[in-house]
Amino acid sequence: MSTKSNRTQEQIDRSHTISTIRTKIGLAPHAPIVDDHHVHSHLRWSSIRILMREPFAEFLGTFVMILFGNGSVAQVLLSTGQTTAPGGNGFGSYQSISWGWGLGVMLGIYVAGDSGGFLNPAVTFCFCLFRKLPWKRFPIYLLAQLLGAFCASGVVYANYINAIDQIEGHGLRTVPPSTTATAGIFCTYPQAFLTKASQFFSEFIASTILMLVIFALKDDSNPGAMGKTGAGQMFPLALFFLIFGLGACFGWETGYAINLARDFGPRLMSFAVGYGSGVWSAGGYYFWIPMVVPFLGCTFGAFLYDAMVYTGPESPLNRPSMGLQDLAIWLRLKRGEKKRYEKYDV
Repeated sequence: MSTKSNRTQEQIDRSHTISTIRTKIGLAPHAPIVDDHHVHSHLRWSSIRILMREPFAEFLGTFVMILFGNGSVAQVLLSTGQTTAPGGNGFGSYQSISWGWGLGVMLGIYVAGDSGGFLNPAVTFCFCLFRKLPWKRFPIYLLAQLLGAFCASGVVYANYINAIDQIEGHGLRTVPPSTTATAGIFCTYPQAFLTKASQFFSEFIASTILMLVIFALKDDSNPGAMGKTGAGQMFPLALFFLIFGLGACFGWETGYAINLARDFGPRLMSFAVGYGSGVWSAGGYYFWIPMVVPFLGCTFGAFLYDAMVYTGPESPLNRPSMGLQDLAIWLRLKRGEKKRYEKYDV
């Protein structure tokens, strides 16, 4: 057999291996590559890129989102009171932070287009639960989103480390309610007067709005503005306004984390660089609120939209017994009872 044919067979085998691994982690067998692009499957990194294209996209999209979001908080907080700024009181205001997060989400979705541009584990979870995104995909997307947020917050910290030293003192790192705290650049901390119930509902309400509106924008059966179906190519821009609005209307009390990756990744980074155990204990151990509540709020928002508006077959609310029959069949299949249900689509 010739070298050329051997090489061709090797490429076929490698392509088959990549497709098999992609399927096992919930991705489509073949990565979304345009026809006139060459895959170069004989190159190691090219093979890795094809294998992990969508998780890499989630990583980069979340990375961009955090760069703009945390960067906007850093500039506003660290420049407060600087008389050399236009207006004589720092380089930015609270609205600058809403702009930063809105732009970060919009640009992050553009970067992560091939993956779906979820950027948020709670949003990914709801698309698995209500829109049949493969559940196998959830863990790899979650990991990519967390790593993207962790790395981006590290870049922001490195960029602003001298300014942080100027505010806090060299080597000193504090969390709220310290008057010189800079930990809020990276993750959210609640206002000191909030009860635990108020912390919970502040994040719950914002997360509910987030998911309800995302499902509306993604619903091709919803005429939406000007009679068009869904948001289409305007979806990233619509998300900019949504995030800006959430920050402007619901951001003050808890910082509107609404995203486990956006909060936990940078929180872990801030702990690693010296902010100490206060990142976990501040606000009466508030840290678990932005980890758990976005899942509850987003699920409730998705439920509300599907219960009142959505008619597509993907939603469990539009299937027998509101999806409970599917769950029962899945459990029986897991136990090996295949004959009766082998042709039932769950």
